[in-house]
Amino acid sequence: MKPTVYQPWVFRFAVFTACVALLPIVMGGLVTTMKAGMAFADWPSSDGHGMFAYPWLQSAGDKFFEHGHRLAGMLIGFVSIVLAAILWVCEKRTWVRWCGVAVLLCVIAQGLLGGQRVLLDQLGLAFLHGGFANLVFAFMAAVALFTSRGWLNAAEKTVPNNIHRIRTFAAASTAVLFVQYILGGLLRHLGWWPHQHLGFAVVVFVVVSMTVWVARTDKQPWIWKPAHWLALMLVAQIALGLGAWVTKFGFGNYLVVEGSLSQVIFRTAHFVLGLLTFMVSVNLLLRAARLCAVNDGSRNNAPVMENSFVSPNQFSLQGGAR
Repeated sequence: MKPTVYQPWVFRFAVFTACVALLPIVMGGLVTTMKAGMAFADWPSSDGHGMFAYPWLQSAGDKFFEHGHRLAGMLIGFVSIVLAAILWVCEKRTWVRWCGVAVLLCVIAQGLLGGQRVLLDQLGLAFLHGGFANLVFAFMAAVALFTSRGWLNAAEKTVPNNIHRIRTFAAASTAVLFVQYILGGLLRHLGWWPHQHLGFAVVVFVVVSMTVWVARTDKQPWIWKPAHWLALMLVAQIALGLGAWVTKFGFGNYLVVEGSLSQVIFRTAHFVLGLLTFMVSVNLLLRAARLCAVNDGSRNNAPVMENSFVSPNQFSLQGGAR
């Protein structure tokens, strides 16, 4: 079987898909922060109007953000269809082709979940809708990674000696970040466990910091670059988290103003950056796992090469060819 050849335009479209997915995510974050999820009681229509017939640019407030979220959801749906088609036609690896189909199915499921949240007016479904968005976005970014030059040329990279350790720490970081994301979702949507979310941030800080420390000692850029991004995002996320806490619950003489611009900015940015941080952690984990597979494969092949004393010159083919 011929090795898969890097296709720049396929990779770029996969990256483009993940970037487009940020539109409904940001709009959804604003909708949740502003408590605008029930701006319309109907779905998929908006106040009886079709998706494209509703006078969106003439609307304001909750309805502007909620309908904008719906339009952005339709946009990522169309883009996901194109991505799935491109991968199915151009990608040689069967499992990557099916990843494209899975992305499309996840986007459809996410849209249906959001619709049911409106029709049933259930905050629990809003929580699931937000949590599933985190997984879908990380999956989209993973598909982009699978089509990248770095992934395809991983066998040519220098594998660090501590790559299995890096993979273990990256898996731990991904796990604690997901738990923290869930705790944040429970707080945002249901008002549950604020102090648990605040306390678990200490666990996240320790685990992610250890992961960054282990990864940054590696000289392989394919590993330490996402680790550096993880470190920067961790610091920024702590700052945004403190801002979100103060604007939501107050601190000292600060007077909380529900729905204030500062509250909307801090809480929404904290949500979006949390999603991006989880995505980078998943990306680091997949890169480490890829290099682990390369390393283990080379080790398994080494004894065979060393113990092989067969020379091509010992065999001749009919017709005089060698």
